[in-house]
Amino acid sequence: MAAAKSTAVKVKVKHQGRFPLPVYATNGSAAMDLHAEISRSQHVIQGESELIPTGLWLSIPKGYCAKIYSRSGLANKKGLAVSSGVGVIDSDYRGQVYVSLINLSPVTRHVEPGDRIAQIMVEKVETIAWQPVDELDETDRGIGGFGSSGEKTIT
Repeated sequence: MAAAKSTAVKVKVKHQGRFPLPVYATNGSAAMDLHAEISRSQHVIQGESELIPTGLWLSIPKGYCAKIYSRSGLANKKGLAVSSGVGVIDSDYRGQVYVSLINLSPVTRHVEPGDRIAQIMVEKVETIAWQPVDELDETDRGIGGFGSSGEKTIT
């Protein structure tokens, strides 16, 4: 297990569970795996989503948020992914952290106690200050939307 990063943001955590606190798997890891804090196998029916508890309550510093992402192997091999794409935990949320897993596979999947179900990372938040204008700056792309930069052949 890799040690905490020297530039780490200090996040207070209340841990109520039998599985270990998340850790960085390697020195280059950007996120830590979250464990399913459940007492027995939980099924996730194809096309459905289920809330899976993690046994963690966080106090994220103001100016930061935590983001929950799918584990690439779990999504690719079993079709289990974070249902919202990315889960966001705001700095003022104090409830237990849950992962909403959706089953994108054609069969029912099972989550076992202690399974690594998602990844969590903390990111700095930049707030928006809207500046209403009548016109926007011109660019070469202009209003070109989806696919406007051309198609590439995938082999």
